[in-house]
Amino acid sequence: MVVAQHLSTIGLDFDDPSLFRSLVGALQYLTITRSDIAHAVSAVSQYMHKLSICHFQVVKQILRYIKGTLQYGLSFTSSPSSTILAYLDVDWADCPDTRRSISGYAIHLGDNLVSWSSKKQPMCLV
Repeated sequence: MVVAQHLSTIGLDFDDPSLFRSLVGALQYLTITRSDIAHAVSAVSQYMHKLSICHFQVVKQILRYIKGTLQYGLSFTSSPSSTILAYLDVDWADCPDTRRSISGYAIHLGDNLVSWSSKKQPMCLV
């Protein structure tokens, strides 16, 4: 889904709201391990009260993306250690547009990566 694409309540109504809600609910759980779909899932979940065919087409597009990228995401395996390790990398004032700092982090619980952020997005560090 294009970040600049905006959905609206205008359009033909979708005739099976329970299917839509079920799929979006499952996608919301999937965002725990697939942060790359969080924006798109959040966008379609805002329209559960007024569904259109366009919204369902976006859900189908998300599902096609997931099918093509099954190797992506975080995987959790049994680990003998429960140590929390966090790594952070910051480029101070490195964003050429805003001069904000660009940062990335990774948090591990034992051998499992449980949270991460890439260094591509500018973040305001206080």
